[in-house]
Amino acid sequence: MSTLMLVDAASMYFRAFYAVPESVTSPDGRPVNAIRGFLDMNAVLVERRRPGRWVACLDLDWRPAFRVELVPSYKAHRLAGGGDGEAVPDALAPQVPLLLDVLAALGLATAGAEGFEADDVIATLAAREPGRVEIVTGDRDLLALATERTTVLYTGRGIANLAEMTPQAVQGKYGVPAEHYADFAVLRGDPSDGLPGVSGVGEKTAAALVARFGSVEDIVAAAEAGADGFPVGSRARVLAARDYLAKAPGAVRGRLDVPVPAIDDVLSARPADEQRLADLVSELGIESPVTRLRAAIQAAIRSQDDRAGL
Repeated sequence: MSTLMLVDAASMYFRAFYAVPESVTSPDGRPVNAIRGFLDMNAVLVERRRPGRWVACLDLDWRPAFRVELVPSYKAHRLAGGGDGEAVPDALAPQVPLLLDVLAALGLATAGAEGFEADDVIATLAAREPGRVEIVTGDRDLLALATERTTVLYTGRGIANLAEMTPQAVQGKYGVPAEHYADFAVLRGDPSDGLPGVSGVGEKTAAALVARFGSVEDIVAAAEAGADGFPVGSRARVLAARDYLAKAPGAVRGRLDVPVPAIDDVLSARPADEQRLADLVSELGIESPVTRLRAAIQAAIRSQDDRAGL
């Protein structure tokens, strides 16, 4: 079975927006830097990794109510001034629907679910996939999805310097099993998500607790039972944070029950809508990145055919 590539779309188009100058515009002067950057980055990914299937996973709710109910500070620092929406640069916001139009015309699959983040969509699709999965993201929370058949391609240092985060790589870098990365994050905290963590528990202590006891629930149970193995002062800190620790794991762990319907995710050499694609290429001035991505897709398909002996 061919590899399924799951792309954290928002992570990538934000990265593209900041990596490519806003001076990159369409023929009528609109910024298209995020569109061009996203297409170029995925051309590189498809060319190098040669997946047979590809899905851009979307944030249809970037700050789900169920997470805010559990941890009110969740992503609160990223709210637009005076509103409930995410603060998105003015030059980026109108590019997102156009990018989705381009992907649809190319015949590239997208997936999202109302009330859920892309993280949840990715977690659900990865969990139900029986074959190889590669997850492309700049979000460290998704490191929890690394398994023997799922590799997280972490983009923290850019597409040219992807970190291939296998379970062994996660263990080596953070000192915790990948399956418990979310527990580690809950304890340590994560300012990028507005996750406060346990006061006085830093990265080393969090890793030691997870390595010794496992999940947050097991750590709290061990603290309550007076078990040995707690770094100095950490038992009291865990007990003091019991209310937070009872709720935060549900906000950090990816959901595996997202209602994502079956997706036609197989890469195709033919666009889904040739005329619409031609119109968008002309309107947005994106011939070069579209050509590069189509060539990468064709190369990936040939690679799949070669493997199958066709």
